[in-house]
Amino acid sequence: MSDGDGRGTGVENGDEESPDRSLGAIGREYAPGIGFLVVLALAARLGSEAVPHASALVVAVALGIVVANTVGVPDVLAAGARTHKLWLEAGIVLMGARVSLSTLLDAGPQLAVLVVGVVLATVLLVEALSAFVFDVQSELGSLLAAGASVCGVSAAVGVAGSIRADEEQLAYAAGTILLFDVVTLFVYPALAGPLGLSDRAFGVWAGLTMFSTGPVTAAGFAVSDLAGRWATVTKLTRNLLLGVLVGAYSIRYANAADGDDGDDADRSRANAFSVRELWRTFPKFVLGFFAVVLLASTPLVSDAARAQLTHGYRWSFLLAFAGLGLSVEFDDLRSTGLTPIALLLTALVTTCVVALFAVRALLGT
Repeated sequence: MSDGDGRGTGVENGDEESPDRSLGAIGREYAPGIGFLVVLALAARLGSEAVPHASALVVAVALGIVVANTVGVPDVLAAGARTHKLWLEAGIVLMGARVSLSTLLDAGPQLAVLVVGVVLATVLLVEALSAFVFDVQSELGSLLAAGASVCGVSAAVGVAGSIRADEEQLAYAAGTILLFDVVTLFVYPALAGPLGLSDRAFGVWAGLTMFSTGPVTAAGFAVSDLAGRWATVTKLTRNLLLGVLVGAYSIRYANAADGDDGDDADRSRANAFSVRELWRTFPKFVLGFFAVVLLASTPLVSDAARAQLTHGYRWSFLLAFAGLGLSVEFDDLRSTGLTPIALLLTALVTTCVVALFAVRALLGT
């Protein structure tokens, strides 16, 4: 089977490889790990039924973390376990069938104001903290600002190519963001009761302030189905701003290098804003979600079909979050520096408080 660069196909030698053989190779590589995700998902469902008020999604993450940091993930399971991002994206797309287009349109203006305001405030806050309080490198500060404001590690990766960030800076930013993803996934559901927010308001608040799509979805559904849907919709709206963010940072760093000579100027031109690169990093499942919302609002999707799609996204999420837990290794998180952690903690607490007041003002409790 081809590994993506033309090697190992046998085509160069005139040999033909049957589709069955290719599918068989794919199955042997991915089936064991996916099967293990199914086992963890079933265990999470049973565990959540045995423990009062426990969310199956959070239990799935916890089981994955325990496995990853005790016995570890064997090589034979690694490829299938890494499909958790695919299951998350599939679940989000299918979840579009449960979101009412009329409700989405009614909340559109308020949600847009909240999302744009919180994203802009988060970017400016993290950049200011980076420059004037914690004194971190400008590129690292920008990666942290991108991850905290839009869509976690995906945003940091998308911005990295436009701001001349090196691999070490990206690794620090990604590690810090992932650490907060793990912590907030468990902390946010615990805050739902004390904050006294409605399920809708909690979902919007979580979607505005948490960093990555997976933990946002898990935290929302840990509270209720309604909170999960609103958390995901709010987070997907934030994700749509990735293109604006990448473009803005490209212009900022290109202007900063205008007076440079030699390698810096050449590297700035090489990393200038690229529509192709933006499309490569853009979370395309967001478009799939809104397409399903539109389709499900037509007579083409029956109530029976909508019920089947609901079962589909719930099981997709269980597989996704079991795999997410398997990807969390504490040894990797320990390498994260204290300064980025302190910076993002300050920004997160501040943003959470501001967003809480904004949500209550616009949506009520």
